[in-house]
Amino acid sequence: MQAVLLNLPGRGKAWFARLYWRGVARIIGLERRCLGGLSPSRPTLFVANHCSWLDIVALGATLPGCFIAKGEVAGWPGIGLIARLGRTIFVSRNRETVAQEQRLLEARLQAGDNIILFPEGTTSDGNRVLPFASAFFTLAFGAAKPWVQPVTIVYDRLEGQPLRHADRPLVAWYGDMDLAPHLLPLLGRRRVRATILLGEPMPPGSYANRKQMSAALERQISANAAALRQGRELPGA
Repeated sequence: MQAVLLNLPGRGKAWFARLYWRGVARIIGLERRCLGGLSPSRPTLFVANHCSWLDIVALGATLPGCFIAKGEVAGWPGIGLIARLGRTIFVSRNRETVAQEQRLLEARLQAGDNIILFPEGTTSDGNRVLPFASAFFTLAFGAAKPWVQPVTIVYDRLEGQPLRHADRPLVAWYGDMDLAPHLLPLLGRRRVRATILLGEPMPPGSYANRKQMSAALERQISANAAALRQGRELPGA
């Protein structure tokens, strides 16, 4: 179905991708609690923290946008095909290709596509948000002039109970963890809940430069993630 939609005009391919990830979430027992509202503007750059492969399922089911992934993901059996069908944008971060990749990302935004960005550049252990790399925010200052929406994701329930600190390695996928040994124990659980906090969308020009934007969003998302892990209520949530 998605392969057909990719060759047709309109936003059916984006709609079907979200439907697909919602089906995957249901199959694996991933529940989503969404706080706040989605940006109504196009294009929007969704800026999110990142701690697990589960983020792809949870955010893919929630956000109408395309992911950015490292180039080697395209060659992963099965996963690479799913990523390509989901219109993932692959980047290598090599100096030789960075300009070409930047033009591709800019073209996607100018065509009206939203992009989901993980500015940590890798996954964390779920107990903190890693420093943001300001270079990722170049997209926010390009010709497409996207809106920017901060997104915080925290896994806070396991089998209906609050997720303990000791349980976080079951959900978080980071460091040199292999995927299969991490995948199987997690899929053996019946329910995991992700709370997704959608911050206030910001219009173009909200910050003077990418370093200011990077620092401000890192502080905001880090504080939100800490509050969600501790079960505290957030203003406006």
